Amino acid sequence: MIISYDLGTGGNKASLFDNDGSRIASVFESYPTLYPAKGRHEQRPADWLDAISKSTHLLLTAAKARKISAKEISCLAISGHSLGCIPLDADGNLLRETTPIWSDRRAELESAYFFENSFDQNVWYNRTGNGFPAAHYTLFKVLWYKKNEPELFTKINKIVGTKDYINYYLTGVLATDYSYASGLGAYRLTDWAYDNEILQASGLPPELFPPIVPSTKILGTIKPDIATKLGLAPTTQVAAGGVDNSCMALGAGCFRTSQLYASLGSSSWIAVTDTKPLRDNIAKPYVFAHVVPTQFVSALSIFSSGSTYRWIRDQLCRDLQIQSQHDQTDVYELMLNEAQDSPLGSNGVAFNPSLGGGTPLDGTEIRGAFLGLDLSHTRADMIRACMEGIALNLRVVLDAFRKLSNVQDTMNIVGGGAKSQLWRQIYADTLNINIAKINIGQDAAALGAAALAAVGSGLWNNFDQIDNILTIDDQQTPQKQNTERYDQLLKQFQQDANFLAKRS
Repeated sequence: MIISYDLGTGGNKASLFDNDGSRIASVFESYPTLYPAKGRHEQRPADWLDAISKSTHLLLTAAKARKISAKEISCLAISGHSLGCIPLDADGNLLRETTPIWSDRRAELESAYFFENSFDQNVWYNRTGNGFPAAHYTLFKVLWYKKNEPELFTKINKIVGTKDYINYYLTGVLATDYSYASGLGAYRLTDWAYDNEILQASGLPPELFPPIVPSTKILGTIKPDIATKLGLAPTTQVAAGGVDNSCMALGAGCFRTSQLYASLGSSSWIAVTDTKPLRDNIAKPYVFAHVVPTQFVSALSIFSSGSTYRWIRDQLCRDLQIQSQHDQTDVYELMLNEAQDSPLGSNGVAFNPSLGGGTPLDGTEIRGAFLGLDLSHTRADMIRACMEGIALNLRVVLDAFRKLSNVQDTMNIVGGGAKSQLWRQIYADTLNINIAKINIGQDAAALGAAALAAVGSGLWNNFDQIDNILTIDDQQTPQKQNTERYDQLLKQFQQDANFLAKRS
């Protein structure tokens, strides 16, 4: 058996898999994000450990009910949320009760100073593929420590990432993998190594960061005292694991050149696997080394998709929420049923879904809007316009990748938005690509991490087993007449986006 931990922004999902990759059970334990000041997003590493412990015990209880013992669990691996910055002293102790997570942008001044005085920003991007705003990357968070918490900085022996801290807790081994290291801000993608020139420009010693190993590398077994706390056998092997973006790509069946997938959740993205990093100085895809050797995962996001749809629910559909509670139905199903009453193009209503920032091509300051409303329009038009606006934003993202890679004509889709046939058909028609709903649902990162443990421990010979696990539950193909209409709507959508960006 295999355990995987999907250490996400909102909590930890622990999953148990059979050795053929069949999921047996999963449980979820949440933890909070703290917002002590503007731009600061922090979590407590102690909360991660607590969530690991609680979810493991719950998972073992579920396993026991199926007559599976802890001794049958031979290996584990972690998918961890990216761009972590956990400072440890020479004895491996935490130096800060809370640490900044990936979305923390406190280091805006430090990153701006670095590019103004020490390093060309385009050169930095093309070496690292780090396409998020620079302040999010670990390198600049460390520079923030150096400037704002100098006493703490002098005590730092190592900076580690989220899942690497958990691995250290489990095994006593300090290491990272290529996928997580590639989010440092000082990693040269094409060399698969830390970039000494960037580190020298930053004034940070290379020794501050852990050695890099393959994602499948077995770091060791669980320390006996920790194994006792968790209820696992001390012989359980721990693989290095990977960053969430790359683990999700593997679990979504995106691990060969030109394969792509879309994740449709609170934010949404399209990711492409290639033997080369897909970089562009305008669109700035963010690139991670893949957990699969020789491959890279390049992605572009829209920052507010499912969260925008949720805003529509909360602001325009309160009666449907009451109805769903009374009838014990899904409010989103009621919204989708209503949206079906509106035709392609939403009777002329357009919606830009950038309620929390747009695509990298529009900039993060753009804000959303309904356009073209008149007294004849209905709520159904507004709901469908929201769905079409999200799909058109993804079309902008996919078109950027079509210029950089010979992407395949079928895209796997995972996440909450994948459940709706109407939405999948809108995606197929808008993006002009086959949309495949696969059976993994929202467990792609969990499966990806399990695959790393399976290959690392020798349970699997390679990652081809993923092909045997994933099946297509449903597939939507683009309808020519609909695609032509969405091509026309795309031009108006981009004009509207330019107008909104200028006003923001």
